[in-house]
Amino acid sequence: MPTDLDSTAASPEVTAADDETTADAHDNGLESSGDQRRAAGTGRRTTSLVGALAFVALPVVIIGLGGMAGWLKWVDGSSREARSAAGESVQAARDTTVALLSYQPGSVKESLEAAQSRLTGSFRDSYGQLIQEVVIPGAEAQKISAVANVAAAASVSASSRHAVALLFVNQTSTIGAGAPTDTASTVRVSLEKVDGRWLVSEFTPI
Repeated sequence: MPTDLDSTAASPEVTAADDETTADAHDNGLESSGDQRRAAGTGRRTTSLVGALAFVALPVVIIGLGGMAGWLKWVDGSSREARSAAGESVQAARDTTVALLSYQPGSVKESLEAAQSRLTGSFRDSYGQLIQEVVIPGAEAQKISAVANVAAAASVSASSRHAVALLFVNQTSTIGAGAPTDTASTVRVSLEKVDGRWLVSEFTPI
């Protein structure tokens, strides 16, 4: 049976062990507290970083969306403008072609000189020379008449200032009391918009 002396002798060891346990617990507590502080700090930094990125990214996204909307609006406007130019230029090509190729012997000079006002550039000059030197004198002398119509027409390209159209043209010519002669042709017509009017700059049979 242990004596009181033995119990007394064992007490310092127990106390020392308790002290070590307490110290370890304290150290563990400090480490745990430090880990918590580091985790909290990391969390705050992460939150701050996310907030900063969101602060930077949101304006960029908004600007990007605004730019996209502007681009789509520009594309839509350009598309409408091109469609309008195509329709107007094709109609101008039709009307001008009929005017260039239609005349009667008694009014050929007035008709073809009026048609010349629908032209522009070097083509206007060359057409003027042709009608004055060949077509008008020949029509008046030989009683030549001509009637043209456009069977079909399509836009090849069109912008606000320039357009190209493809026309399928039928022309009926009569010399004096002779039988009418029919001619079919395909013509590529280039037009320029000058002072709000579509004028023909090239007229090329193909």
